[in-house]
Amino acid sequence: MESAGDLSYMENGESNKSLMGKETCNNNGGVIRTAQNRSSSFMRKKSDPMLVSTVRFQMLRQFLANLQQVILGTKLAVFFPAIPLAIAADCYEFGRPWIFALSLLGLTPLAERVSFLTEQIAYYTGPAVGGLLNATCGNATELIIALFALYQNKIHVLKYSLMGSVLSNLLLVLGTSLLCGGLANLKKEQRYDRKQADVNSGLLLLGLLCHMLPLMFRYAAQSSGISIAKSTLELSRASSVVMLAAYIGYIIFQLKTHRQVFDAQEDGEDEDEEKAVIGFWSGFSWLVGMTLVIALLSEYVVGTVEAASETWGISISFISIILIPIVGNAAEHAGAIIFAFKNKLDISLGVALGSATQISMFAVPLCVVVGWIMRIPMDLDFSLLETGCLALTILVVAFTLQDGTSHYMKGVVLCLCYIAISVCFFVHKVPAPLDQTIVNSELNSA
Repeated sequence: MESAGDLSYMENGESNKSLMGKETCNNNGGVIRTAQNRSSSFMRKKSDPMLVSTVRFQMLRQFLANLQQVILGTKLAVFFPAIPLAIAADCYEFGRPWIFALSLLGLTPLAERVSFLTEQIAYYTGPAVGGLLNATCGNATELIIALFALYQNKIHVLKYSLMGSVLSNLLLVLGTSLLCGGLANLKKEQRYDRKQADVNSGLLLLGLLCHMLPLMFRYAAQSSGISIAKSTLELSRASSVVMLAAYIGYIIFQLKTHRQVFDAQEDGEDEDEEKAVIGFWSGFSWLVGMTLVIALLSEYVVGTVEAASETWGISISFISIILIPIVGNAAEHAGAIIFAFKNKLDISLGVALGSATQISMFAVPLCVVVGWIMRIPMDLDFSLLETGCLALTILVVAFTLQDGTSHYMKGVVLCLCYIAISVCFFVHKVPAPLDQTIVNSELNSA
């Protein structure tokens, strides 16, 4: 009687013996499991292959086995019904706020499933390609939402959502991890490796500098009375190229030259998870399908965020900065807290700092470059309030992590900072689209 794992092996036309060799090679070669992968793995659950082993036809049995692993292999599977409900709400025009809410719920399990599928593909492609997939797809949900906002010329939603993801990872995820880990390990000294934190903090400070340059340039040239929109845009594009180059160097540093710094902690309880459960082409097909569904729901979210803001009486800034990032990375957030409970702060820090670095140094400049290609004036000027919050957040986190030890009061400080920022944007009712209209008019006149 064949198990679901055997079916995935048959899909690639290899014998169990040859695949055992490939598995051993992967384990010896070190399939890279980043902190984000290991964090999301806590939301997964094992499926019973006996449920589909009695199906007579091999192709149907194989499809059902993959369906069981991909759809039912997560504790967040209860949110999958929100996806067809969101599509039905759009088709039958139930109301745009309903579409927004259902789309957000539907994105919750998809973000974790993308992490799972990239990890499955990594077992067949090797550590280099697998690590590159993790480095580019780790925040696929936020990136796709940002690209749809860019396509619809909703620059304010794009900037809010990306900055909110950085704030959420640095304050909410890291803060709750340090708080819960400190309370759960009161009698133990919690320590972590400062090397990874120092690398990510340096990159975040570089990204902050690139964000502040257009803002400072705009305020410095404001008194001259000349049009500065075009110059600010050109400065943002040049800074984005520098940021992308720095991120490429970070990927080489992480995956090649100093891989040992970023290797997640290993323990005996996860050894049974160190194998592929679906085939390569199945994983690739499911990854493409999941990405298309994320794109559809992201289009719903971007298209209905203003209607949800008006109906609920909540500012767009609060929805984009607070709600969307929390939903998009719910699985990683929960996993980071669980690892902190187990006194594995290196993994918790890897989740929070790694995701924040990926958004700041990859997603944001990528959107600027894509907007450049599409002739959309996307820049790095996030206005004074948003840039100030980002600067204070990065500085607070850098000072918090400087000594290599942790206790629950550090988590309390970070969580209170996040609450203060949330209240600030909850009452922030300034119509952000007006600023972009001014920028567009200045560029057209120039």
